[in-house]
Amino acid sequence: MDQPRTDGMPLPASLKNEIAKVVEGQESTIEHLLVALIAGGHVLIEGVPGVAKTLLARSLAAAMHASFSRIQFTPDLMSADITGVNIFEPKNGDFRFRPGPLFADIVLADEINRAPAKTQAALLEAMQEGQVSIDGTTHALSRILTVIATQNPVEYEGTYPLPEAQLDRFMLKIVVDYPTEESERMMVSRMLQLGENVVHPEKIIQPVVSPEQLLEVRDESFRVDADQSVVNYIVEIVRGSRSLASLSLGASPRSGVMLLRAARALAVLRGKTYVTPDDVRDLVLPVLRHRVRLTPEAEIDGLTADTCLDSLIRQVAVPR
Repeated sequence: MDQPRTDGMPLPASLKNEIAKVVEGQESTIEHLLVALIAGGHVLIEGVPGVAKTLLARSLAAAMHASFSRIQFTPDLMSADITGVNIFEPKNGDFRFRPGPLFADIVLADEINRAPAKTQAALLEAMQEGQVSIDGTTHALSRILTVIATQNPVEYEGTYPLPEAQLDRFMLKIVVDYPTEESERMMVSRMLQLGENVVHPEKIIQPVVSPEQLLEVRDESFRVDADQSVVNYIVEIVRGSRSLASLSLGASPRSGVMLLRAARALAVLRGKTYVTPDDVRDLVLPVLRHRVRLTPEAEIDGLTADTCLDSLIRQVAVPR
């Protein structure tokens, strides 16, 4: 494969442009995915089948010169199936470690809510610690490990919903809806043009960012300045979620930290060296929607986490 190149374009922008060669009509999803990538977080994508979730993950890996693996979660999937296992070799009388699919840079955890709780916990522990322990031996995972987990919002039979404590491990929850009519028309036309290459995005996409360059961009995001007024704005939003009558569970203290990290990454993606209230406001929904819980009365009234958070954003004064 060719060496990464950027043609003088900022790394995040070049990465975004390469993915857009294959994925059509998902600009917001691509931006949020890159935010998590730059911030060193993981993503939970909720969407019906056929909205390019797998293609998006494969395209991201291809544009990054990164390794990719896909885990299809099923009720009989065991923890060792994703972390790896020690295999006994009779020839030398010793054990050899065979790494699981978690040992990749970009990991697609497809339909994560179909696996039992023990397997889910093994994945989320690896996401948090950046390592797995097999038979007392610790194995380090990729330094740029990014888990893109998906779940189907319309199928509940045979699923194991993630508890709030585990949902909190994901930096962003992205909801992918059906595209607009124009976007869908362009999407079908793009697939027609790509032909058989649609299942091989690595043939279309040029690697423009190496893992080492991504780590440099991550370091840059941690140097992005955030004024105290912006920090106060984040804290007011997070704490305000705990007093909303429509929510039985507000955002955790970790939510504020994740929101600031994500806002810094978004600032880098937008070519800025400081965080603005707009950066924070644009990320409130993907960062907080999976960290709050509706009251039964709110669910009966047809409210959603997004509508409640939208109401909260309007109540909190924006710093000038």
